[in-house]
Amino acid sequence: MNEHRVVISGLGAVTPLGTGAEVFFNRLLAGSNGIEKVTAFDVTDFRSKLAAEVKDFQIEEWIDKKTAGHMDRFTQFGIAAASMAFEDSGLESSPFDRTRAGIIIGSGIGGSQALEEGFSRLQDKGPRSLSPFLVSRMLINMAASQVSIRYGFKGYISASSVACSTGSNAIGDAFRIIQRGDADAMIAGSSEACITPLPYGCFCATRSMTPSECPESACRPFDKNRDGFVMGEGAGIVILENLDHARSRGAKIYAEIAGYGNTADAYHLTAPEPDSDGMIRVMRAALKDAGMNPERVGYVNAHGTSTPLNDKCESAAIVKVFGEHAKSLKVSSIKSMIGHLMAAAGSVEFVSTVMSVYSGMIPPTINYSEPDPDCTLDYVVSGAESLNLSAAISNSFGFGGGNACLVVKKYEA
Repeated sequence: MNEHRVVISGLGAVTPLGTGAEVFFNRLLAGSNGIEKVTAFDVTDFRSKLAAEVKDFQIEEWIDKKTAGHMDRFTQFGIAAASMAFEDSGLESSPFDRTRAGIIIGSGIGGSQALEEGFSRLQDKGPRSLSPFLVSRMLINMAASQVSIRYGFKGYISASSVACSTGSNAIGDAFRIIQRGDADAMIAGSSEACITPLPYGCFCATRSMTPSECPESACRPFDKNRDGFVMGEGAGIVILENLDHARSRGAKIYAEIAGYGNTADAYHLTAPEPDSDGMIRVMRAALKDAGMNPERVGYVNAHGTSTPLNDKCESAAIVKVFGEHAKSLKVSSIKSMIGHLMAAAGSVEFVSTVMSVYSGMIPPTINYSEPDPDCTLDYVVSGAESLNLSAAISNSFGFGGGNACLVVKKYEA
């Protein structure tokens, strides 16, 4: 098969550290902490109290207030991040075939705010009180559909939902579509806004979120005393293009996607395999797809959830995949600063990885204080580091045993 090269030409992000890819990345490099006590609702009776909420978000900067009122928060995040990426790419001023432009924007839970509000209304006032807009606020595909309508993209459209690997799966699947020649450009990523009582309470019930009430140290990936993740929210959207298409219009190119891996643990609904088999296979698959020797990779943007099992298993998997070279790898988890954005984690972390390859700067893992003998890699913990990166990988692992890995390399004409 004549495979097309795929590059990243636009970035958009809505995060607990700010809106816009550059603002977000600069705050990551500064080691800023976006975790605070939950403000969206009263958490007095909840096991966990903290979250990484998106603050000062004004959807009216991208769409009118009336239209926004018919969308759930996750769709609003998706619209905003897609708008930023589209503008960044310069596609708006470049004629292109919109029937060969597609969209994959995923979510894990979708419109949880709409669902909870609708159920309360149903219980209190009966079915005749329900809004006709409730369906279009809840559905997971609404972010993708709204973006498609907004920009007239008439090609492939989908909305992946693979728990915490959703964003990476969306970007990887979009990469495949362009790679095989079925599209010239794709808007891809994911959005999540589930800091609402029901999903938050459910994750409290799984006891996978930290019970810590100290925002300054709650999320501490790879630290010996880590005790659970912190829920976050946001969206990451990228513009992917066929290299020839991007070149023909003089687009700015951040980096190139070189490989994608996708595997299933087929083991447990919430726990990774003890031997890290799925994680190992997905990284190896992505590197093989990229035709890349492991030694070329200089940085791993880790899934790094700050849970006892994930961090131990991921570290072991990296050692297994990279062998002796694992000692030379830089590893960090930006979840220490923005929490776990659930389905949006992979796409936001991909934006960060692309920026690292483009700029040569690696964000730190904050809150790390006590080494864990089960986590023995070179974690970036003393502030951002500068490194001339040839290539990096971004890992995502989700509940249900879904694993995704993306290989990003420096663009070379």
